[in-house]
Amino acid sequence: MLPDRATILAYLTILSGSAGRLVISLVYFLIVANTLTLGEFGLFATASATGLILSRLLAFGFVSPVYRVATVKPRLLGAYLAGFAGLGLLSLPVIALAGALVYWLLFADRLAMVPFALILVAEILCWRLVEVVAIVNNGLRRFRQAALLVIIGSGLRTLAALLFAGFGHRSLEIWVFSYLAATLAALVVALAFFLPPQRLRFVRRLYPRRMADAAYASAADIVFYVQAELDKLLMLALAGERTAGLYAIAIRVIDLTAMPVRSFNQMLVQKIMQERGLSGGPARLALVEFGIAAISIGGLAAVIVALMPFPGLLGRNVSEAAYLFAPMLLVPAFRNLVEYHAELLYARERTGSRIALLCAITALKAALLSFVVIRFQADDAWAPWLNAVFGLVYVLSAAVTYRLLAQQEQKPRPVTASRTAP
Repeated sequence: MLPDRATILAYLTILSGSAGRLVISLVYFLIVANTLTLGEFGLFATASATGLILSRLLAFGFVSPVYRVATVKPRLLGAYLAGFAGLGLLSLPVIALAGALVYWLLFADRLAMVPFALILVAEILCWRLVEVVAIVNNGLRRFRQAALLVIIGSGLRTLAALLFAGFGHRSLEIWVFSYLAATLAALVVALAFFLPPQRLRFVRRLYPRRMADAAYASAADIVFYVQAELDKLLMLALAGERTAGLYAIAIRVIDLTAMPVRSFNQMLVQKIMQERGLSGGPARLALVEFGIAAISIGGLAAVIVALMPFPGLLGRNVSEAAYLFAPMLLVPAFRNLVEYHAELLYARERTGSRIALLCAITALKAALLSFVVIRFQADDAWAPWLNAVFGLVYVLSAAVTYRLLAQQEQKPRPVTASRTAP
């Protein structure tokens, strides 16, 4: 379980990409959050969250087999990328229908159709494909290239935000066009310079036996991002645009604390997939959880301390939302640990169990969050109660995850040809 020198260097490479992205993303977030009004930022954040969720429908989740084959049998990558492209085209009508349904249910009276559609295009057809290229590079252990691509993509969006802030008319509609242009430029860079050269070939016999894995992975990703982004959508539905904007700012700051944790998760998943197991006893697992929690809480605490002498340090709108940071101090730890549990189940190919657990988590979070927001809506008294909401979600996630992993580790694992076939 102790990392070797190569593993440490790989982690530091991924972490350097996360650190660069953290700085650039922070600048991007501060510009957008402080240039748009709180209501506009709330609408943009929730529409973007919708696009993030729906992007997991692209190619019906076939990115999961692509990543696995890049990790264990890269010689088949060209065939799997061809399958991903074909399935991606087939998935577009389904995505369009789902997007129209969400718009009608939540955004029809709040946001015009064109800006909403452009945000979805930017998230689904542009940024998701940039992520796929980065995922392929990570699977091939080209961590430096993947990190650089993410930094460039985030940098282009930050440049668009700078140009938008300097423009005379700072409306949400203009920002949406700037956002789409920057994300499209990132996609062009990804495809032109970072996609590893492959001879694309359509091998029909490879795909049917991987579609079950893809469908399960897609469902698991959708449910995961629904539970991760559901709170933003509920805030918009139950408390309005301004409160949704304040909450989106607070959650965005909390999300920034997850970047080093996600780098660790990525390395852990590859290690488990390659070694087909999770070594280390309960004490080591508890130590990992403690480390994730400490880093998560420490990141938010650092922001709170920095704002004490300089309350306007992060801009006007962020300073308005800063009163939420301290009451929500434990939320980053619980959110990041639930994400860590989901990655453990993915690495051990417990996709069905992962979906069932995420559905239970989503239902629990929706019920608790709705109750808290409605019951304590006056004066934003709901904020401290979010620690209890996310804490209960964590307890459910931890109990089920470690029970499933313990059961799997006790089973004999015979080596067969079918287990390693792509």
